Amino acid sequence: MTEATPFRPLPAFAWMVPQLARVLASKQTDGIIIHPAMVYAGEGGVFSRFARAAAEGRDVPVVGSEAVRWPLVHSEDLAALYALALERSTPGASYIGAAVEGFPVGRIARAFARRFGARHEPPEIVSVDAIAAELGEWARGYALDQRLSGDKARRELGWTPRHLDPETEIAGLP
Repeated sequence: MTEATPFRPLPAFAWMVPQLARVLASKQTDGIIIHPAMVYAGEGGVFSRFARAAAEGRDVPVVGSEAVRWPLVHSEDLAALYALALERSTPGASYIGAAVEGFPVGRIARAFARRFGARHEPPEIVSVDAIAAELGEWARGYALDQRLSGDKARRELGWTPRHLDPETEIAGLP
């Protein structure tokens, strides 16, 4: 997906679409939209459930399938993108903040299992309905296989994400 791809949000996120259009159409503000990918920082952000399970010696839970791909962005790279957008963007611009277009979630889960010495590396597959019951309807997004392109931000703003190998970063966690 790119910035030109029509929105197809989960019902839990549908409220955002008219708000984004409102920001971009406003005459009172110079709105810029950043659509972040799944944000992580070390063992935090979207990786926190994986890290916690692995550190506690449990199987790492993955929603739907370990083949599902998540677009990723490290929090430091996302912060750099926001700064560049404020400095170099034009009003009304929209950017996808994805440093990694789509990374198999099973590889992330297995990397955490290896890092914390879990006895059982394959992840526990959790149903979409179970995660929605636990966390709310928004959590169905964990099962969406997505690829997002951050090429426009790279091209127009000179964004150069540094965190492009989540498996190596997970292996190097203290």
